[in-house]
Amino acid sequence: MSVLVAIAITTGILSGIWGWVAVSLGLLSWAGFLGCTTYFASPKDGLKGLGLSVATNMSGVFWAMVIIHLSTMASLEILGYVITAVVAFLMCVQAQKAWLSFIPGTFIGSCATFAAGGDWQLVVPSLILGAVFGYCMKASGLWVHKVVAQPKTNAVPEMD
Repeated sequence: MSVLVAIAITTGILSGIWGWVAVSLGLLSWAGFLGCTTYFASPKDGLKGLGLSVATNMSGVFWAMVIIHLSTMASLEILGYVITAVVAFLMCVQAQKAWLSFIPGTFIGSCATFAAGGDWQLVVPSLILGAVFGYCMKASGLWVHKVVAQPKTNAVPEMD
């Protein structure tokens, strides 16, 4: 079994479980899948990738809330666009810090917050648990591949 197939199997199983968990906990299943996507797209693997995914997603939630709050204070519509431009610049510049270097993760967190109408209290746990599920999907798939690919040591040798 290839690594891809092993990860596909565990991803399929855990995606179904995530859907149930999200509904059971009243979370946004789609936002969880965005957290999962962030992990899979992250340039880092393992726990470093999980940390990078969560950190950048959470920074995106923060920046979205900055845009939402500052835009509601602006009396002119054009100021909302200027605020968005400045914050988008800051979302990119923050990537100078290694733990915030995955810019797409920041934009995913921000977009999830906008899509949820600014309900960051619901977006945050959805993104975090989604990223954890992404980590588990890949880690369990790699484990399945390793177990299946191990040579059989109890095999009986063939007789000539």
